[in-house]
Amino acid sequence: MEPLDEALTEVRGLLLDGERLVRAVGAGRRRGQRPGVVRAEVRPVALKGGTRLQIVTSDGARPYTRNVALGAEAATAVDALLAEPFGNWHVETSDATVQLRVTKSGAAQVHRAASTPRAAETGAAGTGAVGTQHDRASEHLLDPGDPVFEAIGGSAAKRRQVDAFLRALDATLPVHLPEKLRVVDLGCGNAYLTFAAYRYLTDRRGADVELVGVDVREDQRLRNTGLAERLGWGDRVRFVAGTIARVHLDERPDVVLALHACDTATDEALARAVRWGAGWVLAAPCCHHDVARQLKGATGPYDALTRHAILRERFADVLTDSLRAALLRLHGYRVEVVEFVESRHTPRNLLLRARRTGAPVTEDQRAEYSGLAGAWGVTPHLERLIQRG
Repeated sequence: MEPLDEALTEVRGLLLDGERLVRAVGAGRRRGQRPGVVRAEVRPVALKGGTRLQIVTSDGARPYTRNVALGAEAATAVDALLAEPFGNWHVETSDATVQLRVTKSGAAQVHRAASTPRAAETGAAGTGAVGTQHDRASEHLLDPGDPVFEAIGGSAAKRRQVDAFLRALDATLPVHLPEKLRVVDLGCGNAYLTFAAYRYLTDRRGADVELVGVDVREDQRLRNTGLAERLGWGDRVRFVAGTIARVHLDERPDVVLALHACDTATDEALARAVRWGAGWVLAAPCCHHDVARQLKGATGPYDALTRHAILRERFADVLTDSLRAALLRLHGYRVEVVEFVESRHTPRNLLLRARRTGAPVTEDQRAEYSGLAGAWGVTPHLERLIQRG
């Protein structure tokens, strides 16, 4: 921990360094305080009149952009931003990344890391953007040099999965997020996507996030809790040991994640999301044994499709997720089924992406679901769970 005023002085120097600054974001809020804006982004831009410091602030409804001259004008603007009680500052320069988080006690927890080699590519290009530095920042939704990767492990394959997942999350959520965003990750395992989601939502999206990770294993809870403490997020990211079906949350979540929960655990997660009325759901199913077992005795024109175990299992994957998507539509969700990462990185690369609209169910939707389930003589586990309530 460091004194907050000293850490903010360091951030101030970086924000006013027109030669090194790439991008900086202030977001979140300190305990018991509320900034005048929900998010602020600062970057140098090359304009016809010369380099300016561009400051984009958002009140949660719309952004406001202004370009200030370097020197006294920029210093005054930066001082005003640093006076706002933001809970986090993320600063990228050409040679380093500095992340400041204000703890409950008002101290500063600071992570410093050298930037990746591409960060050294400097120079401005075009109007209103900073050449290669801006391009580098946009390549990854979470910087590969982010300290979170030091905690969760940062192999190239894992970073690609993280980036693909975050892009799916970003595409699912609206531009303007609720003032407080409650997220639950059901079946979180070692939680590397859980931690990545928290970092992205707080830093890049400026959300005030409370996140709960749920896993049946107590040793995972202990491990993940330790990592949260190491990252300084112990008061905002917590983990509980228990089953998806029985976990108790103090407040209804806005976002439900279920990433590679095995077999009917995905159904348990989707059923909980429906009962909670969660606004957004992202589920990446794993194995699909339940429907495959029900297909084992199928006869008639489908016999050739289900006779061989490998074909039956592969078809069950498609049928199960088709029925899951149809059931979510019957309960007020708009659903997309997408590939969220290339199959060479993981064979379990399908993602159910759902947004609650509350739209009334149509007779065509009811007929579509009952016709598909009836034709194959199956009753998905998700249907039984939802009916059970």
